Amino acid sequence: MNLKLAHTKGFASDNWSGVSPEVMEALQMANQLHHPAYGENDPMIQQAEKRFQEIFETDCKVFFVYNGTGANVLAVQHLLKSWQAVVAPHSAHLNEDEGGAPEKFTGGKILTVDCPDGKIRPEQVEPFMSSIGFQHHVQPKLISISQVTEMGTLYSLHEIKALADFAHQQGMYLHLDGARIANAAVALGVSFSEMVTQTGVDVLSFGGTKNGLMFGEAVVFLKPELAEGFEYNRKQGMQLASKLRFITAQFLAYLENDLWKRNAKQANAMASLLADELEQVNGIRLSRAVEANGVFAIMPKELIPKLQQEYFFHIWNDSQNEVRLMCSFDTTAKDVQGFVAAAKRLLK
Repeated sequence: MNLKLAHTKGFASDNWSGVSPEVMEALQMANQLHHPAYGENDPMIQQAEKRFQEIFETDCKVFFVYNGTGANVLAVQHLLKSWQAVVAPHSAHLNEDEGGAPEKFTGGKILTVDCPDGKIRPEQVEPFMSSIGFQHHVQPKLISISQVTEMGTLYSLHEIKALADFAHQQGMYLHLDGARIANAAVALGVSFSEMVTQTGVDVLSFGGTKNGLMFGEAVVFLKPELAEGFEYNRKQGMQLASKLRFITAQFLAYLENDLWKRNAKQANAMASLLADELEQVNGIRLSRAVEANGVFAIMPKELIPKLQQEYFFHIWNDSQNEVRLMCSFDTTAKDVQGFVAAAKRLLK
């Protein structure tokens, strides 16, 4: 097999990275023996569920799915009726990057709020409450947040709890998109239980592919009663893997010996290093504070396409020449130094 391999790592997305060696080894081990299909009476599934219950310190219900879109959409769809709505920041992945899947599968609506820092607050949800009980308006039922947000920012524990308390007072749910939940926990220096269980989150999408997994995410219901019937929604949503063990084996390796923490710590540290280095480059300035593994910067317009040829990354705001640079668990100091050196060379 002839594969043309790139010589440099880009900064486009932490989805571009490979797979942790420990996770790859777990996949190889899962491949050795026959296991029950669809996770039925599979001891590996039971072991993975128990591990999630340990890290969240509660009797949560866990369902493994193929990808983040499936995790987000099915979690939300399960808790909504078609005449109900999600309230989320306009920049939320659920709104901008799921290809309309939430609307298609829920039959409902996403009510968005402009949040310059990517974080929604209770007072921004309050105006939607005037629609409650008015049959001509869609009924808000769920608040969705991302941790880390699409803007690279973090909700504090206090901010998450305030949203959960507000949601519950209004008879609503709080959903957390945790595609980068490990990066958030490491950055805040807290456990998953402190950030999710103790703040009052009802359901979350627990991501791993941005931090060392090959594929697979988990939908976690912190309140078991909310999970009733979800297995049928997962099947109808085409997210039930026949060889489910290849997802659960990865999560077992990922949660073993704090692999998730080591990977996220490396990604976050490289983002901090990249930010520090870029601040020393004339003509480039950071546009947002670096809180996890994402760096946002303003670059000269003419530099961007040239630099993308050597280290690919995405433009975040074309009108402002703002770019987003994502660091992964396998980003190294050498990668960062190479990128910064290329930027300096091309700016001359």
